[in-house]
Amino acid sequence: MRAPLLETSIKSLKKLHQGKVRDIYDIDAQTMLLVSTDRLSAFDVILPTGIPHKGAMLTQMANFWFEQLANVVPNHLTGIAPESVVAPDEIEQVKGRAVVVKKLKALPLEAIVRGYLVGSGWKEYQAKGTVCDIPLPAGLQLAQQLPAPLFTPSSKAEVGEHDENISIPQVEALIGKDMTAQVEKAAIALYTQAAEYALTKGIIIADTKFEFGVDADGVLHVMDEVLTPDSSRFWPADQYQVGANPPSYDKQYVRDWLETCDWNKTAPGPELPADIAKRTSDKYMEAFAKLTGRTLQVD
Repeated sequence: MRAPLLETSIKSLKKLHQGKVRDIYDIDAQTMLLVSTDRLSAFDVILPTGIPHKGAMLTQMANFWFEQLANVVPNHLTGIAPESVVAPDEIEQVKGRAVVVKKLKALPLEAIVRGYLVGSGWKEYQAKGTVCDIPLPAGLQLAQQLPAPLFTPSSKAEVGEHDENISIPQVEALIGKDMTAQVEKAAIALYTQAAEYALTKGIIIADTKFEFGVDADGVLHVMDEVLTPDSSRFWPADQYQVGANPPSYDKQYVRDWLETCDWNKTAPGPELPADIAKRTSDKYMEAFAKLTGRTLQVD
């Protein structure tokens, strides 16, 4: 098995940006290349250990959802093969883990949708009876399904910084009332359709985050990644019960292990033991197989 890819080195294109997971390269005035590496971040720190097959899983799962949800809102995919835009000796770096996407003007927010009461939402609800200052009925329990999905946007932080919840009036000040309404409607529709589908595959989508951008005509598109274990909280439906925090298909093994370390949650992060990296990879693969019914395309 090939070692995890922690950083790409594509010399035939100009690198525009390196995020927590993705390396982005310029192709032309209309398009760019997004390559998902096997990097993993936890507590907003990129760890030195990669997770086997993670980048391929993220890309192929997002592509599956883009297909499934194409009826809701346009997405950033172009359909151009990534292998066709790089030099022959660079094809191995993009195979199965990259997409060629439209250049869009990104909206400066994370469009978070919550379907269940968990995480920071549960803590706030216990303290104030609200989630992101949205009042909720009394008497809800941990992990309970909310009466309706909530749109709870946050600011989009730089790498190493923390996102912060922002109110609808704050979003309207950033992108205008009409675009805010479009984003909220699209985000809830995407979440609702995906959550209904996932339940048929034995997975609950407790919450997720979307990113949106607009094209030159001002048309809203969903972009970046959608409904992966990195951007969503997936629970196994057969282990779900109200009042308990179910295990999730994500990097919980990593977080739990890091909590046992003598580490102050600032860079650099510690190397992960091989078994923790493998168990995390296996959990990602399990979610991929269950949701998509596909075999991950890896070398």
